[in-house]
Amino acid sequence: MVMAAENTFPTSFVKLSSTSPRFCNSVSKRIFSDVAGDITIFVDGQSFLLHKKSECISLLHRNALLFLPACFPLVSRSGKIRKMVVDSRDPDLSKLEFFNVPGGFFAFELAAKFCYGMNFEIQTSNVANLRCIGEYLEMTEDYREGNLIAQTETYMNDIVLQSIEKSIEVLCACSSLLPMAEEVGVINRCIDAIAAIASKEQLVCGLARLECNGGSGKLDMDCQDWWVEDLSALSINHYQRVIAAMRRAGVRSDSITASLIHYAHTCLKGIEKRQAWDSNLSFGDEQRVIVEALVGLLSTEKIKSVPLAFLFGMLRIAIEVNASVNCRLELERIIGFRLEVASLDDLLIPSLQKNDCVFDVDTVHRILANFMQRIEEEDSDESSQCGYESEGLNSPSHSSVLKVGRLIDGYLAEIAPDPYLKLQKFMALIELLPDYARVIEDGLYRAIDIYLKAHPSLSESECQKLCKHIDCQKLSQEASNHAAQNDRLPVQMTVRVLYFEQLRLKSALSSSSADADGSFSQRIMGSSGVPSAAVSPRDNYASLRRENRELKLEISRMRVRLSELEKEHAVIKDGIRESKSGEHGRAFLSSLSKGIGKIGFFVPGNGKQHKNARKTQPTDGKTHRRRLRRSSLA
Repeated sequence: MVMAAENTFPTSFVKLSSTSPRFCNSVSKRIFSDVAGDITIFVDGQSFLLHKKSECISLLHRNALLFLPACFPLVSRSGKIRKMVVDSRDPDLSKLEFFNVPGGFFAFELAAKFCYGMNFEIQTSNVANLRCIGEYLEMTEDYREGNLIAQTETYMNDIVLQSIEKSIEVLCACSSLLPMAEEVGVINRCIDAIAAIASKEQLVCGLARLECNGGSGKLDMDCQDWWVEDLSALSINHYQRVIAAMRRAGVRSDSITASLIHYAHTCLKGIEKRQAWDSNLSFGDEQRVIVEALVGLLSTEKIKSVPLAFLFGMLRIAIEVNASVNCRLELERIIGFRLEVASLDDLLIPSLQKNDCVFDVDTVHRILANFMQRIEEEDSDESSQCGYESEGLNSPSHSSVLKVGRLIDGYLAEIAPDPYLKLQKFMALIELLPDYARVIEDGLYRAIDIYLKAHPSLSESECQKLCKHIDCQKLSQEASNHAAQNDRLPVQMTVRVLYFEQLRLKSALSSSSADADGSFSQRIMGSSGVPSAAVSPRDNYASLRRENRELKLEISRMRVRLSELEKEHAVIKDGIRESKSGEHGRAFLSSLSKGIGKIGFFVPGNGKQHKNARKTQPTDGKTHRRRLRRSSLA
């Protein structure tokens, strides 16, 4: 297709016409069939029949002056053809052969038209072919003034290298002209031109949008980088070099990131829609090379400027196209440094291995390990600067660890129902987070409960190992009540839950007793702050002794009951070892829950309130357990 008039190169030898420069073989044969052809040139297996001119050219052939009255115009402009004619021993030379011609048949056809003065235009679409074929045929100024190389160089400098669009178009044409296009410098000059123009446009755009709001000098950087989409037409090799040149030229990082994202979406569009179960689909080496190259470019960008969702998408594609291990590890490292802003859907990476987990747990484990490595490095840097050792809640990255702790608990609950998920992988994720990552462990308890329900074949020892990761002191009241009645938990876990529940009740009892003593002291104190005369000191002392005796009696009852529970636990443990069955454990849990309702707790006040509290407590417990059972069934 002929380009517009402003895109053509006006020269003395070029005749502008509407004829397309892209001639097919039949058209070429028709053009040259009008004259008698007696010189045959073979270009990569295809032949040209060229007409001999009437003028003579004298050539020095083996120390003798040889006159060739029938030489054709290519000899007068091409040093390569002239040398071939001189070196030939055949005085009646009628055939020449060329191999590995840059641009092939099309480029040689353009060079022949140039030599014969036929109508065609130097355009952006053919200037790279003309420049390479001119170099191949040695069409320099040494043989004819205004030769092909000089004409194409002028067009490159005056038109192509002044525009990003034309430079990109020439770069795309150079993909089929290697290595000649590299040797003559067409590729490097186009790449440098693209980077220089993009940097200059950003600078001009930034200066034009410099707004002073109240003297603040705020810079509005909403300039649209229109070239981002155009770069997606380049091959990955040329694209890498363009991005590197843009970095050297000072192009903004966010513009480069936008270009990387657009290039990935354009070149990897089909891979993103691939489903995990489409194992029959195969992807070539081209997609793998693109992914690995883009990851290499991403690793040099500012991590926070790349959207995390895009990074997870690239990681999924890298797994699907079987990218190199280094490529995937680099993506996992970049993601791990920003894991606290990830969502649960981001972590649900499907596994492509047969007879394996539904989700890729190993990848998430490595991402989490990278996150913890970042936290350790930040803590060590902070402690070295401040002169103290940062631990747990004092860590400057504690908020990020808490966010990741909640995220991983949700992820554990999602992968727990998978029947192919091994216990070692499940526990490895739990153990990777530190203790201070979970303030409340209800999420971890829920995930472990789901795993136990989905894997009923676990042995008693495996269940104990898994449940040891739950800190019963960090369970909420609701989770503790559910755990106390959960038949899937091992007996030791249930005993720990009940024990810490007792400690929690003791603590609440002590605080309520202190509050009661304070209110009693306020009652016996007058408004002036002195003891009231209505209550004698003897009665006051007797009342305090009576309440003290009742409190000691209640504490002794609790100790007796606790010792009974410990004895029952020892008996049940021995029974489990002998019978290796869980029937006694379930009986023990039922008896233990019934025994809890019989324990009386001291409540300060008159005797009626104390009796009413003891009567209403079991009823509330039963109602609460019924609600828990209904919720668990639901």
